Amino acid sequence: MIREAHVTIGDRTTRYLEAGAGWPVVLIHAFPLNADMWRPQLERVPQGWRFIAPDLRGFGPPGPQAAPETATVDDYGRDVGVLLDRLGIDCATIGGLSMGGYVTFAMLRQSPERFTGLILADTKSAADTPEGRAGRTRMIELVRASGPSAVADQMLPKLLSAATRRTRPEVEARVRQMIESTSTPAIVAALEALSNRPDSTPDLAGVRRPALIVVGAEDALTPVADAEAMDRGIARSTLVKLPDAGHLSNLESPDAFSKVLCDFLASSL
Repeated sequence: MIREAHVTIGDRTTRYLEAGAGWPVVLIHAFPLNADMWRPQLERVPQGWRFIAPDLRGFGPPGPQAAPETATVDDYGRDVGVLLDRLGIDCATIGGLSMGGYVTFAMLRQSPERFTGLILADTKSAADTPEGRAGRTRMIELVRASGPSAVADQMLPKLLSAATRRTRPEVEARVRQMIESTSTPAIVAALEALSNRPDSTPDLAGVRRPALIVVGAEDALTPVADAEAMDRGIARSTLVKLPDAGHLSNLESPDAFSKVLCDFLASSL
């Protein structure tokens, strides 16, 4: 059973989802989605584990709290750290997909002692290129002019593989709903945070915990080459490529993703 709860972090009410009981696993969502993207994994928690999926500041179902005007990946990481403090969790396996991976790297720099393992899904360690930053600037202009639905129109063909869009239209509808439920200020703040995030490649050699690296074979945003680069840089990493999945591999191939995750957790005991 998936449980929904809220905690206060600063002046914000933060929602998180959790399921299971046991050693904690923190799953951080992609841009511009929210914790609901992890429901397929929360429905498949292996015995002895507790999965926790927080909304990053400004994300999640609409509520009374205003979205942040500015944020950094370090801010997002500190928020997740405060959530763990509120829950009385000192150590956990921590990871995320896409933006969630960037936040994971921020947390690793802030509190490496909190990690018993890492999960890096459809993400990369490198900072944005000049072309990437220019693309985020254009998206900021787009969302300010036309709202989150325009962002969904632009991003969906890049987030999901052609096979997913053709054979599983319900996944596209679910992703669109999450994007369109996100406020314009939250999207702008996240785009600025992503554009200005540091290069985490130098941090790879210092990772001492086991790391699971997962990538959709059809990921167009952070392709297989990015996952392979992280795999080469982390001493105790396991790389898994999921066929036919795009950038949102946990939603596109939920059974395969969950099995890979469960196998990794079992091996890291």
